Amino acid sequence: MGSGLLILLQLYFLFVSFSTFALGLQKFHVVDVHALTSRNVCSGPKEVESHMSVKPKLKIVDRHGPCSTLPDVEKLSLEQILSKDQTRVESIHRGTSAVSGKDKTSGPLTTSQITAQYGGSYGVGNYIVSVGIGTPSKTLTLVLDTGSDVTWVQCEPCQKHCYVQQEPIFDPSQSSTFANVSCSSTQCTGISFGCSGSSCLYGVKYGDESFTVGYYAEDTLTLTPDVIQNFRFGCGQNNNGTFGKVAGLLGLSPSSESFVSQTSDKYQRVFSYCLPALSSSIGYLNFGSSSNMPNTNRTPIPKHSNPPYYYINMTGLTVADQPLQITSTVFSNAGMIIDSGTVITRLPPDAYQALSSAFRQNMTQYKMAPSIALFDTCYDFTGYDNVTIPSVGIQFLNNVSLDLDPNGILYVFDISQVCLAFAGNSNPSDLGIYGNVQQRTFNVVYDVPNGEIGFSPEAC
Repeated sequence: MGSGLLILLQLYFLFVSFSTFALGLQKFHVVDVHALTSRNVCSGPKEVESHMSVKPKLKIVDRHGPCSTLPDVEKLSLEQILSKDQTRVESIHRGTSAVSGKDKTSGPLTTSQITAQYGGSYGVGNYIVSVGIGTPSKTLTLVLDTGSDVTWVQCEPCQKHCYVQQEPIFDPSQSSTFANVSCSSTQCTGISFGCSGSSCLYGVKYGDESFTVGYYAEDTLTLTPDVIQNFRFGCGQNNNGTFGKVAGLLGLSPSSESFVSQTSDKYQRVFSYCLPALSSSIGYLNFGSSSNMPNTNRTPIPKHSNPPYYYINMTGLTVADQPLQITSTVFSNAGMIIDSGTVITRLPPDAYQALSSAFRQNMTQYKMAPSIALFDTCYDFTGYDNVTIPSVGIQFLNNVSLDLDPNGILYVFDISQVCLAFAGNSNPSDLGIYGNVQQRTFNVVYDVPNGEIGFSPEAC
């Protein structure tokens, strides 16, 4: 494509934030560079009625953005976010979420006995929701994580220590419906590393050395307007790590003790979310059937999948609507999960190299910027109001094809360093991970009974 034609196209779309056009058989986005960066003011939810036939129950926000309910949270630099993201990925690759050792022992609430590591690495934990726990209900802010099974909150009294959180720490003595789970109960089996008297203990030790230890308990959980009785969760009295100021975590994995499984009678093990395009925007988290949502393309969850992750079969990639020549076994040999807690999608090295090469070939009109953090394909857009970038498409099994939002293609440090928002694994056999940046603005449906994950575009 000649530089003169590109300039004319940029001028034509001067006043458009995101526009898409086809040039022959190729497809491009014209992007307002300034629309790629978050604002300092919360812009509120985007109303797209055709995609919102199910009323959202919970709002999703980025805990580091202006819409956050944690205004005093320590702000992480993008480099710090990506460093924590890499820690989570390495932890997932090591398989540290596998449950091991189920013998019951008696003892204090310590971390030395924890043999079960349920959550991989805690990572960034950047998307949060607010729920109510106890009677009367106390509002608490939790990180949502599709790669964790145990829901937990900090609880009084903190036997050793609790980290500083934004809201008051949950005090079970103030709830009329709180009860410890018995050590002899079937619910304690597999979740516990020990007992204190007749009460079940739980422990979650993440791959980045963060941990939470305490009693496994049950109480009323409120998702306005729904009220869930006898919901089981970890009541953490010894907690430490990179949790920021959230009160705990909402586990959305397919495991037996996750929120998804515990509420199967009410929500049929179906939930969906839309992650906002920017940290200054609001998304949503729904529970229950989303069969009425239009334009939802569904791909099967591989039958060999095991908790705590949701597996998904990627089959191909496109750049500017042109399929990349990648052998199908590149994806099938490594396998892939979809994960709300991983920021950047990790591809098999051959797939990433093909993507990066094709993207660069379509961006020769722009000055490249130095590599940074996870990224080696970066550009300097200084002096541009609008830029033209190639579309990037993701293909999954069952002819599901996703055309990514520009905010799912580019990762912006500043205008002088805008990078292709993908990274390659170091080993071809490492598990691929479909991260949350590439999920932005899609309604992502998890339909566990039917073994499907669905996507519909422009949902928030």
